Amino acid sequence: MRSRLKILSELVKFKITSFVTVTTAFGYIAASGKIDLQIIMVLLGVLFLAFGSASLNHYQEKEFDIKMDRTKNRPIPSGRITPSNVLVISILLVLTGSIIFLVYTNLLALGLGLLNLGWYNFIYTLLKRKTAFAIIPGSLVGAIPPAIGWVSAGGYILDPQIILIAFFFFIWQIPHFWLLLLVLDKDYRQAGFPTLTQVFSREQLSRITFIWIISTAVTGMMIPLFGIVTDIWINIALFISGALLTWKAFGLLMETNNFSMFGYNFRYINYFALFVVFSVSIDKLIF
Repeated sequence: MRSRLKILSELVKFKITSFVTVTTAFGYIAASGKIDLQIIMVLLGVLFLAFGSASLNHYQEKEFDIKMDRTKNRPIPSGRITPSNVLVISILLVLTGSIIFLVYTNLLALGLGLLNLGWYNFIYTLLKRKTAFAIIPGSLVGAIPPAIGWVSAGGYILDPQIILIAFFFFIWQIPHFWLLLLVLDKDYRQAGFPTLTQVFSREQLSRITFIWIISTAVTGMMIPLFGIVTDIWINIALFISGALLTWKAFGLLMETNNFSMFGYNFRYINYFALFVVFSVSIDKLIF
């Protein structure tokens, strides 16, 4: 039983998929200004869809996983579970998430959830085998979860506030994916995926990554302009955090030969996204 649970936890990529619930909760709180029983069901629905998507991704990339040191010990390449069983598990997880959405939220939320799954598994996953720039359209998967939370709480999908929030996570997702691919460049080249280092020099990569990070910081600092946050101190904190992220990103320009700078900035940009989520949620719940 313990070994089966371990396999399941690896299939659903819990450490990664759990962040989807964070941004979904963020969208829900931004729309409703509260935490109630409804949000629990919304997060469960999103989590099961994310679990199903992650499991399906294992099935889709089994031939590539066996070629990479980082992934060769995953359940399918290591022979601990058959691909057909993984496919069945994925379908069951997606059905469970869909039923939760149908019963406890609305069709728009379900549609957005299935759109996110389809975009990740059938657009991004297939496109990244063709081009290193798949991360740009693929970053839509970062924008949809907060919108799911927003409409589940009764928010209007075309409200300028959720459009900005979704845009922030779209922009953030690009350097997030970009930096991750740079950190894992060797593994991806080993598996035969197109990589950014095959297109750009290290100096060019540093400059382009810097621009994406600055774009993320600027988008985060735009949040107060849309009336999403009301407390002046939280507005100031968002501005300062964006300025700090920008300052940290300058290291990419000054140390272009230091590949570890990509790893550092990967952490910085994720800390920034979490800080935005935490700050705006506090404002909505308390002030």
